[in-house]
Amino acid sequence: MNALHSLMEYLDVLRAHDLLLSHTLSEDDLRNSIETLTYDTREVSGKSLFICKGAGFREEYLSQAASLGACAYVSELHYTADIPAILVSDVREAMVWLGRLFYNDSVDLLTSVGITGTKGKSTTAFYLRAIVDDCLSSRGMPCCGILSSIENYDGIHSEEAHLTTPESLVIARTFRTAHDAGVSHFVMEVSSQALKYGRVGGMRFDVGCFLNIGLDHISPIEHNDFEDYLTAKLRIFDHCRTACVNSDSDHAARILDYARERCERVITFGTHEGDDVFCKNVEKRDDGIFFTVRTREFEGEFSISMPGLFNVSNALCAIAAATALGIPQEHIRSGLRRAVVNGRMQIFESRDRQVCVIVDYAHNRMSFEALFASVRAEFPSRHIAAVFGCPGGKALQRRRDLGEVAGQNADFVYITEDDPANEAFSDIAADIAQYVACPHVILEDRDECVRRAIFETPTPCVVLLAGKGAETCQKRAGGMVTCLSDAQSAQRHLLSYDNKEDKT
Repeated sequence: MNALHSLMEYLDVLRAHDLLLSHTLSEDDLRNSIETLTYDTREVSGKSLFICKGAGFREEYLSQAASLGACAYVSELHYTADIPAILVSDVREAMVWLGRLFYNDSVDLLTSVGITGTKGKSTTAFYLRAIVDDCLSSRGMPCCGILSSIENYDGIHSEEAHLTTPESLVIARTFRTAHDAGVSHFVMEVSSQALKYGRVGGMRFDVGCFLNIGLDHISPIEHNDFEDYLTAKLRIFDHCRTACVNSDSDHAARILDYARERCERVITFGTHEGDDVFCKNVEKRDDGIFFTVRTREFEGEFSISMPGLFNVSNALCAIAAATALGIPQEHIRSGLRRAVVNGRMQIFESRDRQVCVIVDYAHNRMSFEALFASVRAEFPSRHIAAVFGCPGGKALQRRRDLGEVAGQNADFVYITEDDPANEAFSDIAADIAQYVACPHVILEDRDECVRRAIFETPTPCVVLLAGKGAETCQKRAGGMVTCLSDAQSAQRHLLSYDNKEDKT
């Protein structure tokens, strides 16, 4: 449970970090103990300190918060509300330190791992979570917590995620809930946006992982150019004690230099003989992908059950982080073997094995190239159909990237919706289509695209459903709308395909 703090204590924290500009609190106000700290009017309850943040903030939100019981607000601007103001120079940074006070430094209470990279964050997070859980289970301890782009778990609640890395206040609350539930370890994905805008400010991960870097998230509202993107990613090492770095990554020398300047310890993983976690002898077998790993502590064969040769690099990162945490190799081996990621490289087949559907979250050039390369290697000579889209209003470079990669590697492409948000689907689709060199069709109904791909692609074939994975919502102009996940669509239409084949 949280010990409550007075408004005077919140002012002291802001002063200590040179963020406080002025305030209109009276002596009586300063003695108020804050029961809720939030930027969401739906959470205002009791004596609340309300934070006015975000480009989309409107003064009516503050008026609503005041009517619900907020006793003061924090902002970079002064508003005409009837409650006292606390003005700060940087509201996002202020939120970090206010959150630390409100949740009593919860982010320091757990053993934590942060993972960044252009592709593979989710898979690596789930691999590492499975390893940690294997070890914790042997000791009779609660499962590892996770914040990811797929699922969030705080020791009590497990829910589908809609944001890779939430705001600092949500992170602090999640860690507090996890700690109070007995959770000892926490794994989280850390996006470039989270690093750029300080969502992990004030945190110190026990281990920080850097998987890779490629072109992505380049747009006027994300990163202006690649340099801004890489610079943001590198900041993971401003927030960790031990760094795990992929020596096979582009710009590895620069990444390693940055890590070594800032971290107490650096562990490299990859396919170079000098790597701390060195991989060789990668082999695809009927029951998984097997590879040999050599570290300073052990050498032996490991395996993953998930398909996709590119996942070996993600497994190596998880092994590196696990060794940094001191987890014995037997738990690394068994945890990796049983690790599954819902919506990641899930394979569904028709009964006659002529149609293979692969569901994956691949959504940028790096992940698309890796996905198609793996499919070509593992399913040679098959026809390939790809079903995908791009989000509205962001990551604009993806439209060219995905269109080009799919057009070069697929026999047919279905361009469909993938979180269009406030942008017209027709505009997004037309933007993608101009780069698709193979035959293609534009169809907004994603489920119908899945059906057509399964029934219309010449067999034997592979149908790639990319981008949405296990997600059960589409982000449209009116908000989040429930829909079938790609896995559900695949299973539904494969059943129809099987029934049709039975009648022929």
